[in-house]
Amino acid sequence: MIRLATAALFLVVWTSPAAAQTAPHVHMLATGGTISNRDGGRLTAEELATSMPGLERHARLTYEQFANVASSQLTLAQWLGLARRVNELFSTDNELAGIVVTSGTDTLEETAFFLHLTVKDSRPVVVVGSMRNPSTLGYEGAANLLQGIRVAAAPVSRDKGVLVVLNDEINSAREVTKTDGLRLQTFSSRDFGQLGVVDSDRVVFYRQLVQRHTSRSEFDVANLQELPRVDVVMVYQGAPGDVIKAAVDAGAKGLVMATAGAGATSGTQGEGLDYAAEKGVFVATSTRTGSGRIAAPRPPAAGVTPATVLPQPSPAQLKRRQFTVAAEDHAPLKARILLMLALATTTDRAAIQRMFTEY
Repeated sequence: MIRLATAALFLVVWTSPAAAQTAPHVHMLATGGTISNRDGGRLTAEELATSMPGLERHARLTYEQFANVASSQLTLAQWLGLARRVNELFSTDNELAGIVVTSGTDTLEETAFFLHLTVKDSRPVVVVGSMRNPSTLGYEGAANLLQGIRVAAAPVSRDKGVLVVLNDEINSAREVTKTDGLRLQTFSSRDFGQLGVVDSDRVVFYRQLVQRHTSRSEFDVANLQELPRVDVVMVYQGAPGDVIKAAVDAGAKGLVMATAGAGATSGTQGEGLDYAAEKGVFVATSTRTGSGRIAAPRPPAAGVTPATVLPQPSPAQLKRRQFTVAAEDHAPLKARILLMLALATTTDRAAIQRMFTEY
């Protein structure tokens, strides 16, 4: 059910019908998470919508309950459904200024990045959450939600990709990560820095994302029924290759290696990667360090044969290279999402590597 939120605020702050009609229309999709998880039961989309005094000065809010679970309980099928619902809302309402999605914070960055790659519109989609639940002193959920609605309503937020707004900060879904299990300032874009801020007077952006996203994305989930399985494997001292083999035997179509440093594996993981290549399983090489870039191999310089630079690779190494791509600066969790969508689109290694370079 979709309802207007402004009516419930009428008793608190009066607004003229003319003002209500001129305010930008923002739609909220509530999915649950800590922002809704009060003692004794979860807040509904309607209760969230009526928790923000002064909302009518910024937007005319409609809302719906998409789900009401912890973020880690959202399924991949629900991800697909959420992306399709966002695209449907945009395609059927040209006057819709933007969309806000409420989410738990534990896997918020994953949901946001999936939408960043699958929403097909340049209008803003803003994902918000809270670190404290509604029954806790200092609950910041209503403030984060209002700031997210302000960002979604602002024309300056267009063509920025999917945005994450908490603690008055605007981060890109591509770059943001949760850095602390408890602190309010947990979401950070590390080396890249935030895109902007939400201040009392206006929404301010300081930089623009240059990688492909949303309206420029090639990924289409309109008729996609299932995402291919992609698992993340951590590199650690003496790591066994049988973990990789087990993932392949369980049906993984792709793997993301969270490597040590800039691509190192350990233990018998090389044997596991050889096994994955023999089974035609693609591997994206990322880093476990939290930042940094894994670059795609460069072709040899003109007039220089590989044999004059490096020892000749073994047949197993050559096979492995046919199914290995560099994850660029994508963290393992986000490399997994991109590899899932890539494998749902193609099995051409060059095309998959291009996707990691462009997105």
